[in-house]
Amino acid sequence: MLIAAVCGALSSCAIFWLLQSGWASAIALDRPNERSLHRGEVPRSGGLVLILVALLPAFWLGGFMMRIGALALVLMFVSAVDDRTGLPVLARLLVHIALATAAAVLIFGTKPWWILPIAVVLIVWSTNAYNFMDGSDGMAGGMAVIGFGSYALQAGLLSQVPLTVTCAAIAGSAAGFLVFNFAPARIFMGDAGSAPLGFLAAALGLIGWLAGVWSHWFPFVVFSPFLVDATLTLLARLARGEKVWRAHKGHLYQRMVAGGLGHTRTALVAYGVMAVSAGVALVGNWIPHMASASLAGAWLAMIVALYVFWGRSFGGT
Repeated sequence: MLIAAVCGALSSCAIFWLLQSGWASAIALDRPNERSLHRGEVPRSGGLVLILVALLPAFWLGGFMMRIGALALVLMFVSAVDDRTGLPVLARLLVHIALATAAAVLIFGTKPWWILPIAVVLIVWSTNAYNFMDGSDGMAGGMAVIGFGSYALQAGLLSQVPLTVTCAAIAGSAAGFLVFNFAPARIFMGDAGSAPLGFLAAALGLIGWLAGVWSHWFPFVVFSPFLVDATLTLLARLARGEKVWRAHKGHLYQRMVAGGLGHTRTALVAYGVMAVSAGVALVGNWIPHMASASLAGAWLAMIVALYVFWGRSFGGT
């Protein structure tokens, strides 16, 4: 739709200017570490453009979407500081919890009380899981295009204009960023991009569920390839007694890149699985409740099986 195309063009042009002017590196620079899959220094300021452009329609819409956008904007600025100077893990987590709590109260109010802690956990986990999956060229950007594009399509089918416009803008802005992030990446999104995207994936997913736009499982199925990778990798590291807050190369997509597929083929495989996941979610949302729940469960089980199979193929556990 038009809003996605406009946001994509704005995002692409702004990132091009950042790179040409030298500001991209001056704002934040990614230097290789033990988690990195790249060798040279790469600017990691693309997320600032991605999120700022993506949230323009939300602020234009005003009201509820503007308030959710404002929380994502705060997260973007805090994460940008982390990109540039580094913040303690606990400080970042406390910010994530505070913003997730504000979002949960904004979405659900204060009743029923029991849903608030569940919503907070989901938003915090999505915020961090998205960040975990931003470690290979084109990975997180492509995830945003497909995931938020699916949100926009489903919301559009039910004429939910604010949700449709907001999600389409995020997908479009991510596509504009992806022009410069696909392998070989000229710019990274950094935490300033990945953390707000994860926050918005969960928050908008909850909003859509509460509004009856999709079933409760819809967001999980749409983003299942990445949620499964992030979750199972974390559980495996906990089981091994590792310090899970430290950088690592244990995610499946990282092992695929290092194992010989490289950035481009790994991204294309991920896009394919993500596209099928989105298709399953969209089809499942239009069939009877029990059948849709069964389809969702079967697909999530398939994703876990694929993770285990590919994990063994690329040296995982």
